[in-house]
Amino acid sequence: MQNVTSNIRHLRKTVGYTQAQLAEKLDIKRSLIGAYEEGRAEPKLSTLVNIAHLFDISLDSLITQDLSAATKPAAGKAQATGGNLRVLTITVDEDQRENIELVPLKASAGYLNGYADPEYIEELPRFRLPMLGNSGTFRAFEISGDSMLPIASGTVIVGRFVEDWSTIKDGTPCIIVSQKEGVVFKRIYNKIKDTAMLRLHSDNPLYSPYELHIEDVVEIWEARSYISSTFPIADLSLDKLSSIVLDLQKEMLKLKKAE
Repeated sequence: MQNVTSNIRHLRKTVGYTQAQLAEKLDIKRSLIGAYEEGRAEPKLSTLVNIAHLFDISLDSLITQDLSAATKPAAGKAQATGGNLRVLTITVDEDQRENIELVPLKASAGYLNGYADPEYIEELPRFRLPMLGNSGTFRAFEISGDSMLPIASGTVIVGRFVEDWSTIKDGTPCIIVSQKEGVVFKRIYNKIKDTAMLRLHSDNPLYSPYELHIEDVVEIWEARSYISSTFPIADLSLDKLSSIVLDLQKEMLKLKKAE
């Protein structure tokens, strides 16, 4: 029943149901949906029939086929479009306005498995930034490390979801979510058209650039804003500050003599 286990989970996530919502539609307990998806229990024949009817598929397909494999884009299509097409899971407020979900450091590892799961996204902290407007979907990621200095570790990067990766301009700072690297913040140099690769650069010159194949990429979010509790340190020594003050005093004396 391995196909049934993966197919129930795949169908639920594709439509965007939570486990509770699917259980309600099937008139069964929510805990049963979790048990089916984890392979801890097998659905009754009547439940399988109801699932097939709900998602408008044949019972044979539900039991014998791997439905997730049938809906994955071919590598050639991913390379041509610059992205793997899928439904983006979001949350909205009481006025049906999209929230900005925050992926903190402690949740970034789980994001690779939960980015398409409505229940996982629902559990993330969320907020709104009116100054970003309504043109796009935004998500926030807490970053770690010093590869993008002067943006410090612990800074929250707010990114706008990029649907077509081939449109990304060279040097654009982005959050890249990939199976190989996890969640990283880098500047992208776009090599999709020529080699189906993204070249990722750090602002800190101590870190070397590297390439990532687009088949490994799950999501890209173009950085549009950041939130940090660390203020940049002004590069002004006491000597430099004294020199600036002295120059200003000289300019003032010149102005007075001119009068």
